[in-house]
Amino acid sequence: MQRRTAVSERTQQLGPAALYRHDHPPVRNVAVEAVHRRNLGQMVADQVAALVGSWPFIIVQSLLLFAWIAFNVYLIAYVRMHPGAWKAWDPYPFILLNLVLSFQAAYTGPVVMMSQNRQAQKDRLASEVDFEINRKAEEEIEVIMKHLAHQDRLILDAIARLEALKTAPPVAEVATKVGEILRHVEANDRRILGLMAKMGVEG
Repeated sequence: MQRRTAVSERTQQLGPAALYRHDHPPVRNVAVEAVHRRNLGQMVADQVAALVGSWPFIIVQSLLLFAWIAFNVYLIAYVRMHPGAWKAWDPYPFILLNLVLSFQAAYTGPVVMMSQNRQAQKDRLASEVDFEINRKAEEEIEVIMKHLAHQDRLILDAIARLEALKTAPPVAEVATKVGEILRHVEANDRRILGLMAKMGVEG
């Protein structure tokens, strides 16, 4: 029992940093965790959103639309010059093209929204992880500040004890007596050397 009490007192003397335990879970990587959480539908939605929101898609779609319109206009003009030839499958005002583009917008819109919703979930997860990290950092900083204050108290206590030792009357009296004894010893040494010099004895 006494040994446990001594160990406990010794641990308390070490300060708050010695008592702190890093028992919190490890920091999570939101990007990696969000990728692993995706299902097949979310992966397809992300790929479609990345494809639709890219310059290659815009360029290819623009070329296809231009070719569609140009070829139908050419067929309309060709039929007028050569009656009975192959007619345009989508003459002006290009109703079939509008229908195709409406279908594309009707399907790509919800898919892009699914990807945006998943991105919103990822942002919420990132906010939660940031809050956890900030809370852990605040706790550790508080422990460090308390430990520094504990060290300051120990240092001030040690300085006060040293100053008390320097200025204590018994210690000062002992130091004075020791100094007097040393001076007497030096004086006696000088007398002995003087006598030996008079007697012609080499020291």
